Amino acid sequence: MEDTDRRRLGFIGLGNIGGAMAANLVTDGHELTVCDVDQARLAALVAVGASGAESPAAVAAQADCTFLSLPSPSVMESVTRKWLEGVSGDTALLVDLTTNAPATVQNMGKVVSRAGARLVEAPLTGGAVGARNRQLVFILGGDDTDVARATPLLRTLGRAVFHLGPLGTGNIGKLVNSLMAFTTQWASLEGLALAAKHGVDLRTLVELIRTSGAATSYLERRVEQIDERGRPAEFALELAAKDAGLMVEAGRDAGAPMPVASALLEVLSFAVRQGLGGRDISDLVEVAERAAATELRLGPPRQS
Repeated sequence: MEDTDRRRLGFIGLGNIGGAMAANLVTDGHELTVCDVDQARLAALVAVGASGAESPAAVAAQADCTFLSLPSPSVMESVTRKWLEGVSGDTALLVDLTTNAPATVQNMGKVVSRAGARLVEAPLTGGAVGARNRQLVFILGGDDTDVARATPLLRTLGRAVFHLGPLGTGNIGKLVNSLMAFTTQWASLEGLALAAKHGVDLRTLVELIRTSGAATSYLERRVEQIDERGRPAEFALELAAKDAGLMVEAGRDAGAPMPVASALLEVLSFAVRQGLGGRDISDLVEVAERAAATELRLGPPRQS
């Protein structure tokens, strides 16, 4: 992928993020072959100009470069092995967008290489909205030459690309980013619940924190979503729980204590057990409410 002229591309996994990215590749004029277990998602991409495939191997047979956007390390490993069944020659490139276990990425890099293909990891931030609007941030791991092949196309799909090092480092970067984002959200909700129990007006408190040294991106923007329950799930709580599990696993593998990530995993796992797993991560507020037996409402911003 030395340039971004019309390419023979593949895309496997057409969820909220993958589907939006695939649609943008079609818009850009690429010859795109897609595959998904959800036939409705597959049909939606075919309707806008992609070609449908019945299997990952069929995608590999039609594409020089294939993107994966999958829900878990185990699914990524299974799909990759099936994709390799359709690979011919020694130029096929697989770009894994999945938030993955670093050890899985490293292992699959060896499997892919032995089959004559190449693997780059490119987990991302920005969610479905960022995917639709080409505002994603990609965090790459892989061989310099392979990353150089993947980067031009990724730049057309997002606003920034960072290469952190060999395979595995990209997902470490993604997991650290997620750890900071998720814990900031939960700590904010926990603090608001404490304030609510003491009768503090939450709108006033949020405005106070926004002008103090504790201001965060969550309190600047996303906290407003706590009055909007049941939003369409752009990033489900069950996926956040999966990512928290990967954080704890990566820490254990490296001998790095992860007490905050472990506590976060408990909170997110509780959310899933409470039946909130399919809900958007903004509905984590309901876990804070249930834990503290209180209600969190901001009300409209005050007029200045």
